[in-house]
Amino acid sequence: MHLIIAPNTFKHSLSAFAVAEAIKTGLQQSKLAATYTLFPIADGGEGITDILVQQLNGRLVPATVQDALGRNINTSFGLIKDDQVAVVELARASGLRWLQKHELNPLQASTFGTGQLIKQALDLGCRQIIMGLGNSATVDGGVGLLQALGVKFLDNQGQSIGLGAQGLLNLQSIDLTALDERLLTCNITVACDVENPLLGPKGAAQVFGPQKGANPETVLLLEQGLNRLNQVLKAALNKDMADWVHGGAAGGTAATLAAVLNADLVPGVNYLLDLTGFNEALANADLLITAEGGLDEQTLAGKGPYGVARHAQEKNIPVIALAGQIPANLNLALFEYFNAVFPIGTGPVSLEDALAHTTENLTRTAWQIGNLLQLNLRTC
Repeated sequence: MHLIIAPNTFKHSLSAFAVAEAIKTGLQQSKLAATYTLFPIADGGEGITDILVQQLNGRLVPATVQDALGRNINTSFGLIKDDQVAVVELARASGLRWLQKHELNPLQASTFGTGQLIKQALDLGCRQIIMGLGNSATVDGGVGLLQALGVKFLDNQGQSIGLGAQGLLNLQSIDLTALDERLLTCNITVACDVENPLLGPKGAAQVFGPQKGANPETVLLLEQGLNRLNQVLKAALNKDMADWVHGGAAGGTAATLAAVLNADLVPGVNYLLDLTGFNEALANADLLITAEGGLDEQTLAGKGPYGVARHAQEKNIPVIALAGQIPANLNLALFEYFNAVFPIGTGPVSLEDALAHTTENLTRTAWQIGNLLQLNLRTC
């Protein structure tokens, strides 16, 4: 039996690589006689840089930029395809990973540091950029990113609105004359891990604002700011971003990149699986095991496990999914793509405890699955 182990990252706990190793360890400790291919995945969320650099034999480039609150951090971006293509991950500059819980402030947080990463990639001669937007700390509509690249966002006095979503409430006009001209010949593909639009009840502010520290009053301000951004860009560029699919990714960054830089917004998981040759890896597989921190309705909206399960389904390969958390009333639609779903938890524990023991829980669950698979082989 040959197994493909293709998990996503477990947010705030393990990288996709570490998850794959933990699952393999458990399976090897079981009685199952099998061979394994580890194929960590990303869907446009956190981890896209490491995935593409490893799978496509690229390299990491160190960089010093600002985090979401304007502090200097040491981070990196990726180069692939003979250093011709840059991989820029918003989380590596403007992500939640750099902030303590008490520091979350979506009205002040900015994507400026991500723009600095793009500029450094341009300085190295890259004219193709792949971007991943997941796990951002921002709801500034990507304005900070564009400010780092020369775009001016102005109030009614012709002054800069400053960094952060708070300034969007005062936005009156946009000045593109100083936009880095290298972007005019740059192809930007944005790998999105959500389908949410920019505005409305399913939009960036209302759905994702609370995850970035917004209370109900702040959510209303964020919605007003993004609506104001949309009105200004609509007047300047004749583009209404409000309902664009994927537009709400990373606090509206996806919509603005598409409107201003003509970036292509694509479903992240399918794009990345095609880029890394996942179908070829499936060719000799008897079973696929995938995993993610949580499996729920959002999984079916384009998350990594859903993507790999669909590819496996097309080849009649059964799929087992592991998750750190699943809802008590699990959406039965999930079982159209997953033959079995296993939660890895041991009982009522705090989130901190669950995160601290993710490796052990994955290994133990995989060990049990391996024994079940071997038992099934013996009784067939």
